[in-house]
Amino acid sequence: MLRGARHLVMILMHLQQSPDWKELATKIKLWGQELGFAAIGIAPATDVGAAEAGLHAWLAAGCHGEMDYMARHGAKRARPDELMPGTLSVITARLDYWPATSDAAAALENLGDGERAYVSRYALGRDYHKLLRNRLDKLARRIEGDIGSYAYRVFTDSAPVLEVELAAKSGLGWRGKHTLLLSREAGSTFFLGEIYAALPLPADEPVSDHCGTCTACIAACPTGAIVAPYRVDARRCISYLTIELRGSIPIELRPLIGNRVYGCDDCQLCCPWNGHAPLTREDDFAVRHGLDQARLSELFAWSEAEFKQRMAGSAIHRIGYQRWLRNIAVGLGNAPSTAEVITALQSRQDDASALVREHVAWALARHRS
Repeated sequence: MLRGARHLVMILMHLQQSPDWKELATKIKLWGQELGFAAIGIAPATDVGAAEAGLHAWLAAGCHGEMDYMARHGAKRARPDELMPGTLSVITARLDYWPATSDAAAALENLGDGERAYVSRYALGRDYHKLLRNRLDKLARRIEGDIGSYAYRVFTDSAPVLEVELAAKSGLGWRGKHTLLLSREAGSTFFLGEIYAALPLPADEPVSDHCGTCTACIAACPTGAIVAPYRVDARRCISYLTIELRGSIPIELRPLIGNRVYGCDDCQLCCPWNGHAPLTREDDFAVRHGLDQARLSELFAWSEAEFKQRMAGSAIHRIGYQRWLRNIAVGLGNAPSTAEVITALQSRQDDASALVREHVAWALARHRS
């Protein structure tokens, strides 16, 4: 009896010492705002069954292209507890990235000028991974300072996480027909990050889908990559073709890429919910090296040393110099047949890279025809 009584006392003492989880969730959202996050949500760390089934069907259809890492970890993407045992809650964070000096009108103007290079707005400044991860680590440690040690793990595109699904479950928005997360207050121009936590935090309520009958993003996709509502075939997506694809860009898709040399924003630029999306408050996401208005011929003239120096700390750096030139060669092939464009292409007819030479030859042949 004495042993049982002691055990009961220990349980009661533990319950008395446990944090008020609802109050802690409120604090976490306040701390997140203080750290510069635009919004914080909390999702339950339960299996996201419907999303898992959709992921497997997408992979089985080969829609991931060469992104083998999408299939490598199997069901772990949809099962937080398998990725970090003991996970009870997922804290999701939103960080806006649209630069203040390059609004939607400026982006459309750039797209409309065939001699300029279009770079996806998220990549105009510094790479977001380190900034977002450091910010999430600070939030996780702030929680630790309040309640003591607990198990957690931070993610910023660094592991198999279904971040859009988890963000939707945490109430930050809903999955749009272009597959990105959409928010009534912020559109889709933001980064997402997560903290997997062994904390029984109260989950936020998901929000309903507000896309309605709109199919603007599907119609706007230059390559028809949004093959159905909520389904993107990456093999046709310009972001995949200019960033993830390592080899030659399929010939039939090159004319459709236009002047987009790194990523694509078309499905976001046309989305009604992005009409009043907030601009970023982060200095690190400000435009660097005039990339929001740079001419294709100017970028094509960069040496490898210049590329590495100027793109250091940028998301663009990871594709490397050869793929950068490959992408620009396609842009120049789609540009008006001006002397500047032809001269730029001719300057790299004998480039050391076979990949670059192939795309330059295609571009020159396109202008001759």
